[in-house]
Amino acid sequence: MAAPLSDGDRRKQISVRGIAGLGDVAEVRKSFNRHLHFTLVKDRNVATPRDYYFALAHTVRDHLVGRWIRTQQHYYERDPKRIYYLSLEFYMGRTLQNTMVNLGLQNACDEAIYQLGLDLEELEEIEEDAGLGNGGLGRLAACFLDSMATLGLAAYGYGIRYEFGIFNQKIVDGWQVEEADDWLRYGNPWEKARPEYMLPVHFYGRVEHTPEGVKWIDTQVVLAMPYDTPVPGYKNNTVNTMRLWSAKAPNDFNLQEFNMGDYIEAVLDRNLAENISRVLYPNDNFFEGKELRLKQEYFVVAATLQDIIRRFKSSKFGCRDPVRTCFETFPDKVAIQLNDTHPALSIPELMRILVDVEKVDWDKAWEITKRTCAYTNHTVLPEALERWPVSMFEKLLPRHLEIIYALNQMHLDRVAALYPGDIDRLRRMSVIEEGDCKRINMAHLCVIGSHAVNGVARIHSDIVKNSVFKDFYELEPQKFQNKTNGITPRRWLLLCNPGLADIIAEKIGEGFITDLSQLKKLLDFIDNETFIRDVAKVKQENKLKFAAYLEEQYKVKINPMSMFDVQVKRIHEYKRQLLNCLHAITLYNRIRCNPSKSFVPRTIMIGGKAAPGYHMAKMIIKLITSIGEVINNDPYVGDKLKVIFLENYRVSLAEKVIPAADLSQQISTAGTEASGTGNMKFMVNGALTIGTMDGANVEMAEEAGEENLFIFGMRVEDVEALDRKGYKAQEYYESLPELRQAIDQISSGFFSPRDPGCFRDVVNMLMYHDRFKVFADYEAYIKCQGQVDQLFMDPREWTRKVIRNIACSGKFSSDRTITEYAREIWGVEPSPTAIPPPNLPRN
Repeated sequence: MAAPLSDGDRRKQISVRGIAGLGDVAEVRKSFNRHLHFTLVKDRNVATPRDYYFALAHTVRDHLVGRWIRTQQHYYERDPKRIYYLSLEFYMGRTLQNTMVNLGLQNACDEAIYQLGLDLEELEEIEEDAGLGNGGLGRLAACFLDSMATLGLAAYGYGIRYEFGIFNQKIVDGWQVEEADDWLRYGNPWEKARPEYMLPVHFYGRVEHTPEGVKWIDTQVVLAMPYDTPVPGYKNNTVNTMRLWSAKAPNDFNLQEFNMGDYIEAVLDRNLAENISRVLYPNDNFFEGKELRLKQEYFVVAATLQDIIRRFKSSKFGCRDPVRTCFETFPDKVAIQLNDTHPALSIPELMRILVDVEKVDWDKAWEITKRTCAYTNHTVLPEALERWPVSMFEKLLPRHLEIIYALNQMHLDRVAALYPGDIDRLRRMSVIEEGDCKRINMAHLCVIGSHAVNGVARIHSDIVKNSVFKDFYELEPQKFQNKTNGITPRRWLLLCNPGLADIIAEKIGEGFITDLSQLKKLLDFIDNETFIRDVAKVKQENKLKFAAYLEEQYKVKINPMSMFDVQVKRIHEYKRQLLNCLHAITLYNRIRCNPSKSFVPRTIMIGGKAAPGYHMAKMIIKLITSIGEVINNDPYVGDKLKVIFLENYRVSLAEKVIPAADLSQQISTAGTEASGTGNMKFMVNGALTIGTMDGANVEMAEEAGEENLFIFGMRVEDVEALDRKGYKAQEYYESLPELRQAIDQISSGFFSPRDPGCFRDVVNMLMYHDRFKVFADYEAYIKCQGQVDQLFMDPREWTRKVIRNIACSGKFSSDRTITEYAREIWGVEPSPTAIPPPNLPRN
């Protein structure tokens, strides 16, 4: 852990976090002591650090509860349209500090904890990350919840309460080893179980067509138990809800076996039902067609839709009895956003409820479903698109299969009428893919069942329209939109970089916290020497703090004056960590070749998890650690170059490394990264970007000016042209001596002397099977890195570019993204008015 702040420094950190009144401090101390008293069991008089953490968490939670209740009352009284964000992943990270920031309590807590002889930062470090997501998609959902609450939208996040989140990554002898993430081991002070809202979810069984309608019978039932987590907006007294479902076996589960006398077996079998919410699938941008995963997807959808319909029927005037029985107004009161195709079963499930249970006419039900649902596409990689075998559906969800077939028939009839005789178009657009194994294309189901389809950056949305869903775009162009991703400025500036937030607030006021576009005002200070010095000073302090953290955690000493060159994200071939590796080797060879020459010192940090079954990603981690092993121990290199693999990259580590970074690597092959949000976090925290024209990099370059980023390499059209011509890695290998030297070193065992053939698969992939064309961008990348070095040697000019980047990062707030979703997809307006706090009358 970083060294605690001195008294002076600690007391200086007050401006944006809110000045603590003495009354607030006294109240926090009193509440903390009360909670600590009840936390300690009778026979234990000594409190542990974890006891202190729980006492503080419960103290902060007390400030949430009144606001939470009042927010729900407010919604019941006003009966607004409600937004339901359905996601199989919510990558929340830690909650304590975020809650203190959003409630304006951080200084009061800091002062109270200090007076009690404790250290707030140390207590914050005790909290487990809620790692219920893999990467970008799950973290985006978390940022969106923060923005929806801050904008006063009546919004709910719905997902699964995984018992085990994304695995903890250990590096053993350079290899990734996975450990289960038992994040609930000590309990979770932020959640509230709601057994009174437990709901049944059905699987298997058979379908019966009767004169009274269709019945799905002889099913197996699993219960969905909701756990609610409060989601506070920023200083507006709004506290929304994230409801996560946990699977429970009903008491009569496998009662037949119990009746046959095998009671123990019947009880043990309860695990089969409860496995549904046991563990998060650790794949990012890769589809795994396991039955358990399909069960998870239906489980969250079935429970959520029952909850949504219950609330729709009874929400008027806070009544618990159904007061709405007609579904005509359902789309006026309910918006369902599908975060990728994982919750796609919402479409057939809503149809099943409307038609089979509520007896709504089929065509009317279809119109209601389409007007209610909207779909966000997150990837163009073919291996990531969900395509479920029909045979699996037939067994697990027989009624949904019938509904999907019927919907597909309606859809194909329409296409056939518009494009008579175009059989190939029908094949391309069908929800059912014919072949050896008949499959359901979930993305196609989402497109036909939604009134809006959006990509997550402008370039991505164009690819969606012109390539991935080209036929669908021709059929219904009005459906397709772009919603460029964003990040919450509360966590990703105020919380993780208070020093930078403070000097910004001194110059332009605090309005930027809820309106990030106000950062544009910093352009007036781009040549202000005091401000340039202050920005550089904050960055250096962040670097020193992170260097101390690395020394403590990794026992590695790094030069805090070196350039902190950072690439943190999931390990994947398309993100091209290998290109970064080749640059590190090239730099190393140049230093070895000319050790007396002056080099810009660099610390290259790469972090990220590889999916446990992704062989190449695991090899990439081994290569990074092996390169580091050689470079870091070479006396000729000294502290000119270090390569460090950041173990177990997660939200709480991101909050430390991003404010300390000088250079942010966003180097995916053009046309593969849908958006990226890490790129935005680095930009707002004062790192310069080296990147390709991919994802949101394009819009970042547009906002800040291409000359203020380090843009290199092929554009989308260049990649397409190279595909047509045929990419031959060998040609680059033969014509670029430094590239050839680096590949030969990897190949010959230079970086793996104990196992010379260790990286055979990596070299073979790069030379003969590289879909992401690493060698094609190598020369441009190395040249661009030379420009980075050049600029870094001029600290004033570097910092001027940093200020311009920060000033131009306002577009990339999730508040802007959510405002666009609200107005253009959900048909609601953000509410700028704060709800009165719990201690004041409501009117």
